[in-house]
Amino acid sequence: MIGNLKPLEILLIIAVIVLLFGAKKLPEMARSLGKSARILKSEAKAMKKDGEAEDAAAAPVADQAPQQPVAPRTIQAAPGDVTSARPVSEPNRTTQG
Repeated sequence: MIGNLKPLEILLIIAVIVLLFGAKKLPEMARSLGKSARILKSEAKAMKKDGEAEDAAAAPVADQAPQQPVAPRTIQAAPGDVTSARPVSEPNRTTQG
């Protein structure tokens, strides 16, 4: 769909966006979009790593000692940004099997 747009149509779309949101608001929106993309990427990576760890740990679970509780994970919007860090709600992951 985007490949079918002509240069004039793209300029018209950009002009409408600038008129709607204003030139001062656009950099802030771009930063927010970048933060969201970083969070999404890091969470997808963490979920993939957790899935691989659970697959590897699922096989030799039969005779293991009880695991210690895992500290709750937090999500950070950007490095050094502690105002937006929040705990992640997850099911109890200490005893699975």
